[in-house]
Parts: sequence; C-alpha cells; structure tokens
Amino acid sequence: MPLNDERPPSTSSGDDQDVESSSERCDSMTSTSDLDCSRESFTSDCSSKHCTPSSSPPKTLTMDEVMESARDLSNLRLAHEIIVNRNFHLEPGSLPQDSLWKAVKDNLHKAFWDVLETELNDDPPEYGQAIRLLEDIREILLSFLNPGANRMRTQIMEVLDMDLIRQQADNDAVDIQGLASYIITTMGKICAPLRDGDIRKLRESSDNIVTLFREVFRVLDLMKTDFVNFEIDNLRPVLQRASVEYERATFQEILDKTPNALKHTTSWIQSALEELSSSVPKGQNGPEKGPRLVPGPFQVLNTAFLHILTWDYETDPLPETWMTDEQRLREIQWQLQRCEAVNEVLLIIYSTVGEPIQGLSSLSDRLKKMISVLLDGMHRPSFNLEEALEGVSAQICCELNKSLTERNYPALSPALQATLTGQICSITQRDNPIRTLVEDRVQQYFLALICDPKPQVRLEQVPTGLTAIKPELAFMGAKFVSLVNYNKTVYGPYYADIIRKLMFSSSSSPPAPAAANPPQDSVTSK
Repeated sequence: MPLNDERPPSTSSGDDQDVESSSERCDSMTSTSDLDCSRESFTSDCSSKHCTPSSSPPKTLTMDEVMESARDLSNLRLAHEIIVNRNFHLEPGSLPQDSLWKAVKDNLHKAFWDVLETELNDDPPEYGQAIRLLEDIREILLSFLNPGANRMRTQIMEVLDMDLIRQQADNDAVDIQGLASYIITTMGKICAPLRDGDIRKLRESSDNIVTLFREVFRVLDLMKTDFVNFEIDNLRPVLQRASVEYERATFQEILDKTPNALKHTTSWIQSALEELSSSVPKGQNGPEKGPRLVPGPFQVLNTAFLHILTWDYETDPLPETWMTDEQRLREIQWQLQRCEAVNEVLLIIYSTVGEPIQGLSSLSDRLKKMISVLLDGMHRPSFNLEEALEGVSAQICCELNKSLTERNYPALSPALQATLTGQICSITQRDNPIRTLVEDRVQQYFLALICDPKPQVRLEQVPTGLTAIKPELAFMGAKFVSLVNYNKTVYGPYYADIIRKLMFSSSSSPPAPAAANPPQDSVTSK
C-alpha cells in the first residue's frame, strides 16, 4: 500500500464499464479471434494449440477436485469482472440486519470488548486482551505496507514490540493511550484519502480507550477493503493485456477437472443448428435429389448468440462459456423486455387515437416515461403484468384527455377508452400481433448488430416502429455486442470445435454447404 502522497485514490461504485470503450476494446480483441483461423477450420483440425481445446471425459471427482474446480471458477469470475467492469470494486462486508450470523458476530465482539474493558478497569489493570489486540493491529498495519517501506516497517515493529509491551504490562507501565495515538497517526499515513475524515474523528475522539479501539478496528476494516480495491486497480491493466489468454487457460483448467465439461454449451449451439437446418431449403431437384444443404458455421454461432437475449433462466442452465456474464445478460434481458412493452403500448396508443396526438414530442416523452415507470420490475415473478397494464391504461387515458382538451379536441369517449385499455392489456398474450411485430423487429436489430463487422455504425439504425425506444436499444445493443465480441474472442476455439463435430460427425460424407451466406455472416472476421 503506497504511503503518504502515494496513497491509493478513493474508489467509487458502478456497474458496467463505459459502453463505447468496451466496444472498442472488444473489437480490437476480436481481430485476433481463434474462431477466424479460416473457414476451413470447421472441416479440418487446426494445428494451432489454441484451436484444439479439449474437455475431459466423464469421471468420478474427489472432494478435493470439486473444491479445486470451484476455486478455479471463482477466480475466473473475479478476473472476468475486473476485466469487463472498470468500476468493479469490493464493498465493506456487512451481514443482514436480522441474520443469525450477525447476531453471533455481534455477541462475540461484545464479549471481547467487555472483557477488555473489565481487564483495563481492574486494579491493577490486566493487559492480556489488550496485548492480543495490539498484536492484531500490528499485523494489520504491516500488511498494508509495500515491500520497500522498510523505515515504517521498522518503526511499527519498534513501537509495537510485543516483548517490550509484555514487560511493561508486568510492571503496570503500559502507555495504552500513547500506543493508541501512535496507531491512529500511522493509520493516517497509509490510509486512502477517503478515510481522512475517519482518521480525523479518531484523533479528536474523547471516548474511553475501549470505545476508541473499537473505532480503530472499524476503520482498519475499511482500510482493508480500500487496500484490496487498490490492488484490483493495479491488477486490471495487467489482466486486460492478457485477458483472452488468461480466461481461456483458466477455463481449460476447469474443463480438465469437470465431467461433461461443455454439455450446456453444446446443447445451446445444437439448438441453433437445428433451428437453421429446419429452415434451409432442400436441393433444387427435390427432397430426394441433390446434396443436403446446411447453414454456415458463422450463421449458426450468430443465431446462438441471439438466443441468449431471450434465454429462459428458470428452465435452462446458461451455457458454460457465458457463466461469468449471467448477471449482465439478465439485466439486458430485463431492460429489453420493459422497452419492448413500452414500445408496444405506444404503438397501440398512436394507432388507436391517431391524428389528434401525432407530432407531439413532449406528449410522447411523458407517455413513455409514465409507462416505463409503471412497468418497472416487470421481470419479477411477483409482478402482475395484466394488473399493471390496467393501471397504465388508466393513467394514459387521463394524460390523453388532458392533452386533447388543452388543444380543443374532444376527450376520448368511454368506448374508445375501453378499446384502448383492452388492446393494451392484450399484449400479455404471446401471439398478440403488436407484441409479435415488436419482438421480431428487436430480434432483427440485434442480429444485424451481431453480424456486422462494425456494429457501432448500426446502433442508431433501428427498424421501423422502434423509434420510440431508439436510445435504449442503442445502449443495450452496444452492451450486448461488446459482451458477444469478447465472449467470441475467448471461447472461439471451443465453439469451432463443437460446431465442427455437430455438423460433420453424424455423416460419413460432408454435406454440401448452403447457398452463399450474406456479407454480414462473416461477423467473426472483425
């Protein structure tokens, strides 16, 4: 931990990294994707080491192997989070207020401090607990120092010399107040700037020595978190420079120890292949003549990526290659579902009411914000969408009537309000034509982004009918494509191997390739 002027900067919270910088980094990474060795890599073995990932055959694991795999997975998740989220940092640990663990922890701590206070108040004082406390503080302070901070290390060892303090305790000559003052001063020299206020309060504290030491430990716990976050900031550039190699190597270590290593990833890609194969036309001379046509490998992979957007997390495990991004993918899906619902309601409003509300951007913005707020949290199982849409309809009718009467238009008739409410509530039905239209066009938008070598150009090119949610779509599109590009770069060799096996292992002679894919199908050559 740097000293004085080299103290770590304060950390701040945040979720995902900046979208634009993320996309740029992933685009540069993707240019070296192993999935792009060549199109021939899908029909012949790659000689490159990175193009031949392996997975272990099923075997019985020992408990040690299970624990080791769990540690590898935990390391992979942490490293991935540090790489893709530049604002990632640890928060000081806190237990739920009413939890059993918090009750146990509080009782143990109270017992410790009660014993310390009792010992110090004895006549003569006892210093057993106090010496153990000072020893712990000394080790914590030393753990904060950089290897080169020899002078401060020596000073801490001299002032907090446990052998000397024990001798002083035997003669009732321990200057506890003086030691506390030195500890606080030392903490002030090595803490992060955001802890200066806490250190100032410690210096100015008029509490008794036991309460003061409790506060010292509280601030030391905060400093531990600051230290870890400082190390994360230092580690991030190193990880980013070697992120692809590190994540791939760590993932391979997990596969080597795990039976059925890529089971869910294989099922995910197989589902995309089967979907495309069922839609590819037969040979020109009829179903019994001509070679069987199959979709291209890049088309299969792009379709599989699109499936991630609508993944059913309740019934299907996420592919193993996406496990480090599950929370980010869920959040994109939740935001997308709400945006689709908002767009569907707006389309119904404007098609039902028509000309009297056309061209009023301020009204459109108010309606959009109102609908979005009322549908917040619609992804939760407890959320009643139909009930929420009834509330949305009532609010919309009030807002429309207010706008219409202000501009000397007649208010909506009861019959028209009932029609509007019924149409809005009907979007809960999966086969609703408005819902189907919006969902299809959203899928088209994301597929175009996935397939385009330069997706940034397409972010603002939303399909007709989705203009109302254009900013939200562009934001989510950038985040999703960034995740896809990075995922493709790291796990490209595994995808190539799986697709090659799925396409050619079941037939003795390779099937004929499908008709030439459109230009965007070469997405992985970005």
